[in-house]
Amino acid sequence: MKIYTVGGAVRDALLGLPVKDHDHVVVGATPDDMLRRGFRPVGKDFPVFLHPKTQEEYALARTERKTAPGYRGFVFHAAPDVTLEDDLVRRDLTINAIARDEDGQLTDPFGGVDDIHNKVFRHVSDAFGEDPVRILRVARFAARFGDFTVAPATLVLMRSMVANGEVDALVAERVWQEVAKGLMEAQPSRMLAVLQDCGALPRILPELDIAPHLLQAIDRAAAAGLELCVRFAVLMLAVPVAQIIALGERLRVPNDCRELAVMAAREQAAIAGALASSAEELVSLCERCDGLRKPQRFVQLLQAVECDARTRQARDFPQSAWLQAMLAAVRGVDAGALALACAQEPKKIPAVIHAARVEAVTNAISSREVP
Repeated sequence: MKIYTVGGAVRDALLGLPVKDHDHVVVGATPDDMLRRGFRPVGKDFPVFLHPKTQEEYALARTERKTAPGYRGFVFHAAPDVTLEDDLVRRDLTINAIARDEDGQLTDPFGGVDDIHNKVFRHVSDAFGEDPVRILRVARFAARFGDFTVAPATLVLMRSMVANGEVDALVAERVWQEVAKGLMEAQPSRMLAVLQDCGALPRILPELDIAPHLLQAIDRAAAAGLELCVRFAVLMLAVPVAQIIALGERLRVPNDCRELAVMAAREQAAIAGALASSAEELVSLCERCDGLRKPQRFVQLLQAVECDARTRQARDFPQSAWLQAMLAAVRGVDAGALALACAQEPKKIPAVIHAARVEAVTNAISSREVP
């Protein structure tokens, strides 16, 4: 029985990056061997165990055989006679197919170390073409490692996978999982560019029309460290609201991302014109966007619109500070006290509160200098 560290931990160490998670391959062992050592089984499709102290994952060396379309269509075989190279050859990219033993010695049968030095994403074997999730992973890695390029032969293979319909077998949740991870990387535009280049983008996100300003805007959101829901809203700004809703349902996008994207697409014109808006229009905007109950989401809304606007205009976006000041004025109105004062005529309460908010915003406008 021999244990190796594999995958991202080895890759990132060689790149001089912080190592967050460690994955391990165990060669020459059976499930019973692992149980006797106190490991806890967690794998459903193949034997994976958690270390009794570190809780890191240890997988028995395994091979796999394609049996059906999609990333779930595999049969796995794990046994003591499966070698380390047998296990590594099934991995996606050479940079992820490097193993390090407990003495620090590397096993690199497919040239992953050279590809790290040359900054190349290269598939390990033709088995890459059997799993469409690997297209998404390469695109996501491109967003993380901005100076790496996809090897020409790997790009050809990815294009053939799209043409053969493998991408169409992707499960919605997995598409969203990988896209969301890519959006949270340093250069999410590179994920979109790789997906576009191999032909996968129109298949998984047909609503998107990739334009240069969109790529710049999504990278601006990443550079600002904005949250996932904001980055997704930036991505969706040019998409019609009905299509955003359909996409959200198809990919099962989380509610916070979906709702913010719909709101940003719907309200971007009103936000852009806020400096010339009346008090009535500003109060209505705050109320439509539920800014009174969810002021933080209102800020996220402004962040998404600002990323796009500043990319297009290459100048400051004073509307953000202006609208936050107007929302503060709206939220400063004591709606409870007004409702209590109108207790005898409850039908008047909404109009009275709205009028008070308009008055508060009118006063705020008069006390501030419009940018």
